[in-house]
Amino acid sequence: MFVHYQGKRKAKCVGTRAAAEQVKRTLEAKLALGDFTFLKGEQPATFAAYAEGWEKQYVDLKPSTAARYKGLLKLHILPCFGAKAIDAICRDDVKRFFSELALKQVQPKSKNPDKIDPSRKTLAANSLQNALICLRVIFQSAVEDGLIPQNPASRVGRFLPKDGERFEAVFLSADELARFLNSVQALSPEHYPLFLTFARTGLRLGEALALRWGDIQFGQDASDVNRYMWIRRNYTAGRFVSPKSGKSRRVDMSQQLRAVLLGVREQRLLEAMLKGESPISEDLVFPSASGAPLDPANLHKRVLLPAIQHAGLRRFRIHDLRHTFASLLIQDGASLAYVKEQLGHSTIAVTVDLYGHLVLSANIAFVDRLDAKTSPQQNATQAQPADERERSEYSEVFENYGGPGQSRTADQRFRKYGLPSPSQSAQPLTRWTECSKSGPIISNGSYLATQVATRRIAASSMTACRMSG
Repeated sequence: MFVHYQGKRKAKCVGTRAAAEQVKRTLEAKLALGDFTFLKGEQPATFAAYAEGWEKQYVDLKPSTAARYKGLLKLHILPCFGAKAIDAICRDDVKRFFSELALKQVQPKSKNPDKIDPSRKTLAANSLQNALICLRVIFQSAVEDGLIPQNPASRVGRFLPKDGERFEAVFLSADELARFLNSVQALSPEHYPLFLTFARTGLRLGEALALRWGDIQFGQDASDVNRYMWIRRNYTAGRFVSPKSGKSRRVDMSQQLRAVLLGVREQRLLEAMLKGESPISEDLVFPSASGAPLDPANLHKRVLLPAIQHAGLRRFRIHDLRHTFASLLIQDGASLAYVKEQLGHSTIAVTVDLYGHLVLSANIAFVDRLDAKTSPQQNATQAQPADERERSEYSEVFENYGGPGQSRTADQRFRKYGLPSPSQSAQPLTRWTECSKSGPIISNGSYLATQVATRRIAASSMTACRMSG
């Protein structure tokens, strides 16, 4: 329920619509009598109180996002703004808060050692951005409730510091991926189908853990192209939610992966039959021993790291197998549009930002193909290739006036060092062809490229010799 008073709009959460209508009639009667005490005596809500109510009533987020917001509120936002009235917080307060937060000394804590940077002493730019998003969402809700006229956290992102190094995805080569998968199969054969799924489909960790047998279309046989996985769920923070993009998608399945998963399914069907259980279409494809989803931390510590060490590879994350899948597809000529659909990116811009640089080396092939499709332009004075007759003429001139195995020429001003024979005419000319002191000098170049100029020099020398004779 909203009440406009002295140019401001007051909001009050009442409950049901019937209760709101009853309170509305009561307040209208008081306003008609000039009784404004119910508004003047009202204390403005503190930021902490409003944030707590917002979290309970307005938040409809995935568990991982909600947990991240709770952590940011507890560690950084509430200590600064919690006791203040929400309508007393201005834009300068928000800017000052982030200036101090960017310089705050922090101690990195994470169960995943790959996420700890020992050289970092302050919050990462991404953490500051997440704190801004949380603060902006809460203030925007307060604007919609009429508690504040405008959002003080709006357009503050440009004042946040940026990380010096931009994130770049990590890719494995085809040989490195094969070595890693062989190590997984040798050390943890029960987890080999899961890691082969990562490598052949590019699924996110939560998407693979939430996969059920009823989501897989195997096709009639290996040659049937109608084989794929239907990704409809994601497992994160202990709950099954929708995929990251909010949309389900179809992911093609390779013949090798189909064969491996068929073997796993046959084993599960046999176990279910012996136990007298119902069909396994709703069972997880990659469950733990208790039937629940696998623990991501255990996969990282007990399967991924030992396999990396066994294969002799640099350390990487499970998510890097997703990047490897995309890079190998692109190297084999797959379009970015196909890669985008397989990975489930929200827009193709995300795909281009992450993997666009992988196709740069192939771009030159596209412009080269234009040469074959477009006829060359005919010039009026098109250069004619030298034939054997012209080469013999040039060779004859050189033999008459000093060539390999011949005596010094009649004209002492014309000297030639090591000119090639006709059989060597295709080899590069690596010595200097020298004329008189005032004449030209032809430097390194191919024999064919210089024979016209050399012939003219030789002809000029012949004319000079005849005139002097």
